[in-house]
Amino acid sequence: MPPLLELKGMTKTFPGVKANDNVNLTLNAGEVHALLGENGAGKSTLVKMIYGILRPDSGQMYWMGEPSDISSPAIARSLGIAMVFQHFSLFDSMSVLENIALGLEKGIDKATLEQQIVDISNRYGLPLDPDRHIYTLSVGECQRIEIIRCLLQNPKLLVMDEPTSVLTPQEVSKLFETLNRLSDEGVAILYISHKLDEIKALCEKATILRAGKVVESVDVAGESPQSLAAKMMGQELPPNPNDTQRKVGDIRLDIRNLNQPPEDQFGIRLKEINLQVRSGEIVGIAGVAGNGQDELLKVLNGEQLSTQAGAVSIDNQPCANYGPNQRRALGMASIPEQRLGHGAVSTMSLIDNTLLTAFQRLDLLSFGFIGYPRSRKYCSAVVEDFNVKSNGISVEAGSLSGGNLQKFIVGREIKQNPTILIVSQPTWGVDAGAARTIHNALRELADNGTAILVISQDLDELMAISDRIAAICAGSLSPTTPTSEITIEQIGLMMAGVTGDVTGNVMGGGQC
Repeated sequence: MPPLLELKGMTKTFPGVKANDNVNLTLNAGEVHALLGENGAGKSTLVKMIYGILRPDSGQMYWMGEPSDISSPAIARSLGIAMVFQHFSLFDSMSVLENIALGLEKGIDKATLEQQIVDISNRYGLPLDPDRHIYTLSVGECQRIEIIRCLLQNPKLLVMDEPTSVLTPQEVSKLFETLNRLSDEGVAILYISHKLDEIKALCEKATILRAGKVVESVDVAGESPQSLAAKMMGQELPPNPNDTQRKVGDIRLDIRNLNQPPEDQFGIRLKEINLQVRSGEIVGIAGVAGNGQDELLKVLNGEQLSTQAGAVSIDNQPCANYGPNQRRALGMASIPEQRLGHGAVSTMSLIDNTLLTAFQRLDLLSFGFIGYPRSRKYCSAVVEDFNVKSNGISVEAGSLSGGNLQKFIVGREIKQNPTILIVSQPTWGVDAGAARTIHNALRELADNGTAILVISQDLDELMAISDRIAAICAGSLSPTTPTSEITIEQIGLMMAGVTGDVTGNVMGGGQC
């Protein structure tokens, strides 16, 4: 049998950068194959050529031994290639059912497709309401749509770009069961992830890219996460600095009896949220996607106002009825989980995206005029300090890879030295080296007295950087527990809404 997919000499150049340089790759039926590399190494470009989104400048693809010109996603799907994207290809104003129907062959009636979605959702533990609109869903729920849409196509090759970045450990385990079953049935899986423990658990082989070139193909069983990281980076991953006991000061962010109705009928009501974050500490909030994390972030950063002015206070200043700029003036900065459209404007340059949130705190405006020399200097510092790979600071934000854009957004906020930082999914989609950089920057910020609240579905991340941890479920927040006194398994139970004596604390009721 010939390989299911074979790539020979695949090359793709963009202005100022060669994204893929003479890449060769072989993938057999039933094989789970990892594609590894740092942010900007060329992984996404390569899989976009496989799926027909981009055309190679040179090189040839062979499908089941025959030369194949995959010039569009429709052709890729007709061959049996399906892809789960890192950035979702969804229309916000349409329903789950309508979005899924767009990627499928015509002729399936609405009732039949709706039942198929429900069946697959239940079978694989990926609950979705087909009638809900995309704009009402969390990032984790949007990821479920992409996975279900692919499974409906009965693929021969499933390409997955960071599929678990917003899933809980339980959801990851369920997904891996599904992927192993598909592999046993002969489906090939090309898997991109920066979570090297996942690669070890799931994949048989790995092809490693660096600066657009294949540097090595390895059997995963003979590698460790550390050795894979070293091959990706071309050097050993630097160790985490030894954590020292941070000096915790006064309460900077104070949330008392916060009750907030949802913005729409599909949102989550926040119920009796109580939380204090002190100067010099990092507090983590865990939770399954869609349990109130987005609503909490918006209430805290001023995107959604509250009639209870005293429900949120910054350095003893009641501010729940203040907008985002007023809260930034008090020292708050925030990083949303959705990069494009929320954290950055894709069609604006990196310089202008820097200006959007830093103009006030860094005094980048003067009598209504933009101080571009200062803006360029600050933007350059962010790009350099956080190793953002881009073709200059004047490029559009949408031209960056997902991981590099995340580094830029995180760096843009951290380097403003806020007194309070609220960050959601700080290392979503970034490689091991970048995650280490972001974690160290958060630690340093806390060491300098900033109060930091981290909302994340990555429990390993929360355990690594948080001083205290709570869990949110159905809009209710558990009491915090010192990280040293809790296990990942206990947090998982709290995320699931278990109300018994899990950690000595009791969660509010609710189904998550």
